[in-house]
Amino acid sequence: MKKIPYGISNFKILIQEDYLYMDKTDFIQTMEEDSRYLVMLRPRRFGKSLLLSTLQYYYDEQESENFDTLFGHLIVGQNPTAQKNSYKILFFEFSRIETEDRETIYRGFLTNVQITLLNFLDKYGYREYREEIESIDSPEDMMKTFFSIIKGSKIYLLIDEYDHFANSILAEDLELFKKIVGKGGFVRSFYETIKAETQTGVVDRAFITGVTPITMDSMTSGFNIGDDMSTEERYNSMLGFTKEETLSILQRIFDVCDITQKKVLSKVTKWYNGYKFNTQAEETIFNPNMLLYFINEFDYKRCNYPQNMLDANIASDYGKIMRLFKIGNKEENFKVLDSLIQDNEIIAKLIDRFDFDRDFVVNDFVNLLYYMGFITQKASHASRVKFCIPNYVIHKLYFEYFKVELEKRGNVKIDTNRLEDALYELAFSNDITLLMDEYKNALQVLANRDFLKLDEKHVQVILLTLLNLSDLYFVKSEQAYSRKYPDIMLLERSPFKVNFQFLLEIKYYKKSQPQEKALKIKEGIEQVKGYLELDDIKELENLKAYVIVSDGFEVEVVRVG
Repeated sequence: MKKIPYGISNFKILIQEDYLYMDKTDFIQTMEEDSRYLVMLRPRRFGKSLLLSTLQYYYDEQESENFDTLFGHLIVGQNPTAQKNSYKILFFEFSRIETEDRETIYRGFLTNVQITLLNFLDKYGYREYREEIESIDSPEDMMKTFFSIIKGSKIYLLIDEYDHFANSILAEDLELFKKIVGKGGFVRSFYETIKAETQTGVVDRAFITGVTPITMDSMTSGFNIGDDMSTEERYNSMLGFTKEETLSILQRIFDVCDITQKKVLSKVTKWYNGYKFNTQAEETIFNPNMLLYFINEFDYKRCNYPQNMLDANIASDYGKIMRLFKIGNKEENFKVLDSLIQDNEIIAKLIDRFDFDRDFVVNDFVNLLYYMGFITQKASHASRVKFCIPNYVIHKLYFEYFKVELEKRGNVKIDTNRLEDALYELAFSNDITLLMDEYKNALQVLANRDFLKLDEKHVQVILLTLLNLSDLYFVKSEQAYSRKYPDIMLLERSPFKVNFQFLLEIKYYKKSQPQEKALKIKEGIEQVKGYLELDDIKELENLKAYVIVSDGFEVEVVRVG
């Protein structure tokens, strides 16, 4: 059984050390035929680095003797292109640059460029020019000198995470971002030098990856010949896993555990699937890192799912890029976040770059969420796109961030330890009292804040925020059961065993109209009784149901059944 390559992005290591490698090398020929200069944007940890590593070993002239060993069993190895092993590879990786201030950024960028060029000189027989490169104190001049040294060569330029350090700068200092990547900035000058060498034929091909197009305008102003393949339908599944590929990976679980394909596939689909990068694409895609984490952490001895279905590394990555939420109008951005949590979708015009010489508007923010992986394409909507939250991992991250915003804006601290205790009482004793105390406290504080106008949706969202702070349950909001939509379902999730599952129906009445309370309770009870008659809900073991009624200050709970 092949080893799981969780956290490994070196193609040669994967092949030589018998790790699982999902063969997508048939895309290499498609890419060659499409364009000499390509740009691919995908969310963090989506397999971009492994793709670049694959291209590196496929095109490197020094790897020709290893071609059969590395690629012979793969699609492209059985049908190689004319360009295989015909280039010197110049490979930049920009994820390790510190962004404390302009001087730190400049020195980090300069050092990164210098190390890459020196490695190239050492590898391809230009060692005698090392001192010449080391004596230069400008990325632009360093590149010009380098290209003069290798004049007559033919290189394939690979750049991984071209926007990583720029994303960090943008999150903290928009003006500094403009100075560095804008006109006259050293980043644009760097790309202008590369563009000049595409015209001489030295840079014969290029493949550039990143997460967002926030620096695309700056990059393409200097290197304006790159074709952005990110939203092309034919490349929808080039990175990430399809359903068929996912089933092949999950087979190791089916071989060991007496568990159905349908059950496991349903679970991982809810947690890790849902990405679509073109509305016309036939299939949504699994995040590869999330899925490999699941396979790696699965308890094969007990046939249990991982206790933490959310990879801490993913959470950390998304936590860092959530800082980008404050770009532009923070209040409008918060409304977008609020709307997504309530409705799970939003409509906007898809753009392929940001222009920071004008105001950063709501449509820009929605696109930023898309490129970062917080939302994904769902369907066309006239000239716009309907975006949705892709999966439960991102769903939970939204609520974690929403909790932070509620605390900050409401000047309130939500005690996660007390919430854990409250949910344990609910899960094992069917005692909802402590949970409702925490809920009531949060409502009473937030009801007096101007930023959140309480209505039925918001009193539901606040409860969902509290519930999502615990991993004890799989929390579903308005999940369809025979075209009916209970407000909240708390469903048992492996490996945790609980005594009770729950159906919660939320009702809101205006504080100024207390006479509505009895009507809302009656309405809620009738709805819940209807839900409990549905076959899918009848199958749920130890299900308890409650109607929760609130005016934003007081909370009353009625048990049903």
